[in-house]
Amino acid sequence: MKRYVLPILLLALWLPAFSQSKDLDKKLKGLDAYIEQVRKDWKVQGVAVAIIQKDKVVFAKGFGYRDMDKKLPVTPETLFAIGSSSKAFTAAGICLLQEDGKLELDKPIIHYLPTFKLHDAYATEKMTPRDLLSHRSGLPRHDLVWYGSTLSRKELFNSLRHLEFNKSFRERWEYQNLMYLTAGVVIEELSGKSWEAFTKERILDPLDMKTTNFSVDQLAKGNNSSLGYIEINNNVEVTPYRNIDAIGPAGSINSTVLEMSNWVIALINGGKFKGNQVLKESTIRAVQTPVISLPASVPLQYDEIGYGTYGLGWFINPYRGKTLVQHGGNIDGFSANVAFMPKDSIGIVVLTNMNGTPSTALIRNNIIDRLLGLTPVDWNGRALADVKKARENQEKNKKESDEAQVKNTTPSHKLEDYVGEFEHPAYGVIAVAADKDSLRIDFHGLSSGLRHYHYDIFEGTGPRYFKGEKVSFITNKAGDIHELHAKLELGVKDIVFTRKLVAKDVSASQLQTYVGEYDFGGQVAKVYLRGENTLMLFVPGQPDYELMPVKEHEFKLKAAEGFTFRFAMEAGKVTEMVAIQPNGTFKAKRK
Repeated sequence: MKRYVLPILLLALWLPAFSQSKDLDKKLKGLDAYIEQVRKDWKVQGVAVAIIQKDKVVFAKGFGYRDMDKKLPVTPETLFAIGSSSKAFTAAGICLLQEDGKLELDKPIIHYLPTFKLHDAYATEKMTPRDLLSHRSGLPRHDLVWYGSTLSRKELFNSLRHLEFNKSFRERWEYQNLMYLTAGVVIEELSGKSWEAFTKERILDPLDMKTTNFSVDQLAKGNNSSLGYIEINNNVEVTPYRNIDAIGPAGSINSTVLEMSNWVIALINGGKFKGNQVLKESTIRAVQTPVISLPASVPLQYDEIGYGTYGLGWFINPYRGKTLVQHGGNIDGFSANVAFMPKDSIGIVVLTNMNGTPSTALIRNNIIDRLLGLTPVDWNGRALADVKKARENQEKNKKESDEAQVKNTTPSHKLEDYVGEFEHPAYGVIAVAADKDSLRIDFHGLSSGLRHYHYDIFEGTGPRYFKGEKVSFITNKAGDIHELHAKLELGVKDIVFTRKLVAKDVSASQLQTYVGEYDFGGQVAKVYLRGENTLMLFVPGQPDYELMPVKEHEFKLKAAEGFTFRFAMEAGKVTEMVAIQPNGTFKAKRK
């Protein structure tokens, strides 16, 4: 009798696990076919999905291709860009600093970063780490400040002071990538390490996230990395990787569904992974505690999804009577969604190689319905119907002509007068070039044609960015094209770019011909050379000014806008200097 006790006991232990596996198989029956259908309907080339229950990955599979042309399949180990799903790591990093006693979530940022400065003085003084992480700064996205820019992380941080607010501080929730960049700068300042090094050491390494990285430069070198795809004019094509290292704390992480599952396991299990306390339970609670409500239309579009809130790096939504904590991610060619349901101890990771696709949330919702035994909702059918209706309405509302356009007008200047570089202290440089009988604009590598709309306003022709956008050119008092105004951020005034002065090459011998004394009716000004190539102007009682050559025999004051100096020539010699100033035009004979 005794010899049968052990086998019977083992059988008793084995039966629940077998039953649980059988129950899960039943719930997930047909899931592969559903994912394939969603992938096909939304033209997604490749997708990877992982499902977590408690501390185990119970499903991990790839569908489609990471490289469509080469027919290289997606696997659970395929690297994808996760975009803004990276924000949760930055939020956790800030909380780790609080665990270390180096930071308080509700203490003003200027206490840690004295150089922190915003356009709004009150927000500068009161902004806290909690504000940064919950998108309640009052600053709109201003994404074209960083998108495609060559500015470093620190330079972007220093440019914040030039960006206009559209809401009062803490008035409402507004998604803000630059505030997450600022959170990354806080981490760097207080840890003495780069955001990347800190995140790797404190989060990725303890979670065995060994192939997860922080740059598309590393993504491109991977043996199992996905290409990114985008749909343009109903055609799906490869889109180049977008390097966003500078804004990294807001969205530059690349990972796999298996390694992201380790992250989700820690979130579900009070910060523990394989017995190690990676994050304190207080941090796990903090990141998923609602801080601010999300804007919503009333009534809600779907009964299954209630009014949402935002915590620290996470959206918190009621979902069919349950609590869903999730965050999506979108960057050129990739879309992601990472989600968990804390009370039910389940998590889902969906990574795709398609730009801006809703398929990640559709797959996530279907899996939740299956795992919780809920009556299935046709999320995919609903989304397809919504898109179809939106396209029909767009076609219906399309006008044959623009009623706001004033017909038969012409620009005030020759096209070449609009050519040049125009600069904003935060947004950088917009370059305008001649393009046959029209213009072309280039901004951070984003290019578009510019056709005349009316008067001194031109319209972007695309192909993608700036299509349909109006660009206004403004003249100064001298009649020169001096500013370019563009609506690059909704909710604020046009962004104003001022023409950059470009020095004309003038030989030292030519500059020497302008040297001399000029009599303004009794007041004598002196023009002299500093070194061999810098022409200077001295007016008694004023500082010396540098004169920058811009046209033949014409100079601008380098330090002040609106001052032009022209030299009149006769028989190769200067006879007169004409000073065109905001308060009038003055002539001075050469002595």
